[in-house]
Amino acid sequence: MVSTPEVNASIQTLYCSHSRWLLGFLYRRLGCRCEAADLVQDTFVRIIQRPRSFDGANGERSYLATIARGLCIDTWRRQRLERAWLEQLALQPEAVQPSPEQHAIIVETLHEIDAMLLRLPSKVRQAFLLAQLDGMAYRDIAAHIGVSERMIKKYLAQALLHCAILEAELDGVLVE
Repeated sequence: MVSTPEVNASIQTLYCSHSRWLLGFLYRRLGCRCEAADLVQDTFVRIIQRPRSFDGANGERSYLATIARGLCIDTWRRQRLERAWLEQLALQPEAVQPSPEQHAIIVETLHEIDAMLLRLPSKVRQAFLLAQLDGMAYRDIAAHIGVSERMIKKYLAQALLHCAILEAELDGVLVE
């Protein structure tokens, strides 16, 4: 992004005009002022990364609300994923509990995997999860999803390619 004085002034004006409103908007959804404030900042970071012009205050608020809703959904998804992992972790003996550093790495990895799965087409994701988590055979997955066994092979190849890319990104081999 090229930063110009006009763009900077426009974003500053947008922030001054709407940040307080956006904080209230997010607080009503999240119930936590600190979390809402974080998402206000994240919303404006997105605006800074992709500035655009608007047709009046209603257009500005509509755009800000759209970005903020997406960030809320991401936050809730991350929280739900972390809660599920913590519930499973609580069932494990204390001897296998991860250190705080390991915990942070595991949670971040889970978020990366979740994001990768969400980037997959629905049937590809469903086939991958049925194969990996439920251990279903290709023909059973094909019958369950309603496609040919050949398509399941293609779906799983696509999912495994995404897994390999994710692993390379996490290892720092690939740079976006």
